[in-house]
Amino acid sequence: MTISFARHQFPPEIIRHAVWLYVRFTLSYRDVEDLLAERGLDVSYETVRRWVLKFGPLFARELRRGRPRPTARWHLDEMAVMIVGRRFWLWRAVDDEGEVLDLLVQRRRDKAAAVKLMRKLLKKQSFAPDVLVTDKLRSYGAAKVEIGLSARHEQGLRRNNRAKNSHQPTRRRERKMQRFKSPGSAQRFQSIHAAVFNTFNVQRHLTSCDMISRTIFCSAQASVIRLARTAPMPVTSRSRSGSASITSIELGTEVLRNRALNC
Repeated sequence: MTISFARHQFPPEIIRHAVWLYVRFTLSYRDVEDLLAERGLDVSYETVRRWVLKFGPLFARELRRGRPRPTARWHLDEMAVMIVGRRFWLWRAVDDEGEVLDLLVQRRRDKAAAVKLMRKLLKKQSFAPDVLVTDKLRSYGAAKVEIGLSARHEQGLRRNNRAKNSHQPTRRRERKMQRFKSPGSAQRFQSIHAAVFNTFNVQRHLTSCDMISRTIFCSAQASVIRLARTAPMPVTSRSRSGSASITSIELGTEVLRNRALNC
């Protein structure tokens, strides 16, 4: 399915960039408007809001289609969110690498909500997990028995920290958005945010040391070259004997190289 940008004044690249800015970073619609205005684009925050509502789910669908299959160890957890003065529960499932598998906004924290989340997960992922990691809420065990999962169920005080930490971006967005306005809007935004977060959140433990070394050194070398072009005169550092002379640019390059190689 191709996304149609017909009858829109701005080109698709600007629309994609505006939606990506709002979803990827903790920004408001007016913040995105200011960032686009700094680049010479006159786009109102209301236009950005309409772009997010229209194209956000379509972009998220594109990103999910290209994601690899998650691992077979699933972490399930729930968090309380206040919506229009009422407490709702945001149920979330992640794998052991932090990939957000799915989420569900429910009114209650009981077995029926846990069953609904697990059935949604099984239908979306098309395979059953080998291990389920949850907290000590009894609803998970009752839902597992009702569905008939044969996965090993692990419970513990700190075993579910992977799912607990996945709630942090939601808390930051909740504060920035001054809480969600309705359960439907919370479900819609969290679904879009999960797809973008999975794609653009490069975790340190999933990246090799050689790749980080090359990335850090290349960016540091580019910064040093840029500094050398703008600096009026390099500062010279001499040894006590006066025989050796090293400029500050060369010294900075050597320090950055050592830092990059000792990651």
